[in-house]
Amino acid sequence: MGTPVEQTHDRRDPELSEILGERRHLTNLAYRLLGSLAEAEDAVQETYTRWYAMTRRQQEAVESPGAWLTTVAGRICLDVLGSARARRERYVGAWLPEPLPDRTEWFSGRSGNGGAEPADPADRVTLDESVHMAFLVVLESMTPAERVAFVLHDVFRYPFPEVAGIVGRTPAACRQLATSARRRVRDARASAAPAAGQAALVRDFKEAWEAKDIKALVGLLDPAASMTADGGGLVGTVLRPVEGGDLIAQYLIHIADKAPGLTLLERTVNGRPGLVAQHAGTTVTVAAFDFDGGRVTRIWAVRNPEKLRPWIEDGTEATG
Repeated sequence: MGTPVEQTHDRRDPELSEILGERRHLTNLAYRLLGSLAEAEDAVQETYTRWYAMTRRQQEAVESPGAWLTTVAGRICLDVLGSARARRERYVGAWLPEPLPDRTEWFSGRSGNGGAEPADPADRVTLDESVHMAFLVVLESMTPAERVAFVLHDVFRYPFPEVAGIVGRTPAACRQLATSARRRVRDARASAAPAAGQAALVRDFKEAWEAKDIKALVGLLDPAASMTADGGGLVGTVLRPVEGGDLIAQYLIHIADKAPGLTLLERTVNGRPGLVAQHAGTTVTVAAFDFDGGRVTRIWAVRNPEKLRPWIEDGTEATG
């Protein structure tokens, strides 16, 4: 079933498939810019709405529809980021980006329609290093202009003159924005552990948590590790980061005692090994990890049910 924009136009239009073919690229861009799958989907929909609001003559005057769509989507995301800063100041507790599953693991939108186009936007987002939770969290620390300039140039390889047209700054100013953003990423980046080592570490972490083995958990956590949880005020969770491996281990054991029957599953979270916690068959938490020196250095636990759409089967609501 198509979106309202798609349904109002004749699919026999030879240019329609080309225009709609940009959706995957736009969704990838918008998710990296906004850190929210829901907001990315809205931004892409608004982009297409503006395209089809033009007359046929205006559309034909656009030399590169793909570039036009990218420019409009980038400007919409820039506006959303500006307003999001104020909204997130009022957010209950920490705000974390929406976690994404691997395309073989997502649930929401699975319709079995057999179409070539994935039914769910989560399946349109390419999982690479630019969507790792650690990377997205660093992007959150940037100003909207820094984030847009950096993502467009360093991730999607747009030249600075084109970035300038989207951000509304000079190419030189955009180069400075990207340089500043690049410095933030470099300062925050830990040494990457091999993928196999990450998976093994997450598996050991899962087993230690299930066994309520606090000594094993402490051994797997960096002494200076931190854990941030996002419940959005909709479910119970810590409102401030838990700092230190000992305190994190104690908190995890407390959670295991408080929620008997909690099931832990090894899943891919934003392209890296992570854990999904289910209670009574419903996903209640998605945890992403960062690693360094063979230990867990950061845990990001998303519990806000509004951010768990792709992890919830058959549209059931997350609880807990």
